[in-house]
Amino acid sequence: MRFRFVLILLMLICTMTGMPVSADTVTPINAIISAPVNYDGKEVTLRGIPKSPTRLPLINFKAYVLEDSSGEITVLTEADLPNMNEEITIRAVVKSLAIVKGEAVGLTVTELERYEQIQKL
Repeated sequence: MRFRFVLILLMLICTMTGMPVSADTVTPINAIISAPVNYDGKEVTLRGIPKSPTRLPLINFKAYVLEDSSGEITVLTEADLPNMNEEITIRAVVKSLAIVKGEAVGLTVTELERYEQIQKL
């Protein structure tokens, strides 16, 4: 009985101290594209290579395509566009205008935070 109490107490302490979140929680882009209903309205972590930047200053629109080994997706951002062809990791939210028969209409990924890779000198 005492052992069980200590074990439960130890688990509570570990939970309350905020164990670090693993970087292994990166979502493959293809997972979002193939099952948008599973990700609609949720935050995800994506890692890939940005390319194809788009900027329309008159309406403050900035976007880029993020590509990983599973596919590519367009990312909207309010931040400066990232350096192209250099791997980045982002935290983003997935939204769709509508989902019809499992297919997303107006699938967007909006960048919330960016983690650029630190270059070693």
